[in-house]
Amino acid sequence: MRGAALMAGAMTAFTVNDACMKALSDVLPLSQALFLRGLATTILLGVALVGLGLWPAPLPRRDWGLILVRSVAELLAAWLFLTALFNMPLANVSAILQALPLAVTLAGAVIFREPVGWRRLSAIGVGFLGVLMIVRPGAEGFTIYSVYALGAVAAVTVRDLAARRMSARVPSLLVALSASVAVTAFFGARAAAIDWAPVGGAEFWQLAGATGFVVIGYVCSVAAMRAGEIGFVAPFRYVSLLVALVLGFAVFGDWPRPLTLLGAAVVVGTGLFTLYRERSLPRRAPAGLRMR
Repeated sequence: MRGAALMAGAMTAFTVNDACMKALSDVLPLSQALFLRGLATTILLGVALVGLGLWPAPLPRRDWGLILVRSVAELLAAWLFLTALFNMPLANVSAILQALPLAVTLAGAVIFREPVGWRRLSAIGVGFLGVLMIVRPGAEGFTIYSVYALGAVAAVTVRDLAARRMSARVPSLLVALSASVAVTAFFGARAAAIDWAPVGGAEFWQLAGATGFVVIGYVCSVAAMRAGEIGFVAPFRYVSLLVALVLGFAVFGDWPRPLTLLGAAVVVGTGLFTLYRERSLPRRAPAGLRMR
């Protein structure tokens, strides 16, 4: 339950951050916006890590390798997702991202051998059909940015699985700081090659809001994947869709098409089914043991 609460908080924070970043899309170039946000985020995370005395003792090479893998995955996810976000409605991108719980649950079964029965596997298959309803390949509304959003799903799956395998001695703040450094360095290099746009008062506060919420999201997402079993925690990502629908309509005046909403409902429904199976199977196990 702690992992579920952390995941819900992370998804809310990330979605508010997304809204702040999308508001900047008409004013600042992507690389400039991500570099400025990343610079502030890195400073805040570094100060928090040192100030709280959380700098760890020497870590095994395996943990540093996992931190590196997660940081690279975070970098790819940021680039793919925000490129899509700058060119698509907030709720549409968020609807595609709802495939994450299904992808993470399936990857957890394949890579970590976590038990996933045929019912949940069937639900995952139906859920990915829901993703196709959202993306609609070949339809008039389909763009390359839908593929970017799907790529972000794959990158975040790798990111979360890497966090899952880290030892308990690795502070979540250190993992978040490493990811932030990778994102900042990459987009700093890209921003150095473009013409920068001026940052006014509104842009400053939007960047400040994005920084604050992405820090919360970073820390909570790492802690969530380490606090509970993947199949139980992952479905709580669906909180982001509700927040995205509200913010997309209230801030940007966007509302998804009926087929997109239907596809999102299919994905969410199948994800919730996996949650139900995750909770109900352990309760039935004792009865089966008694019968044997």
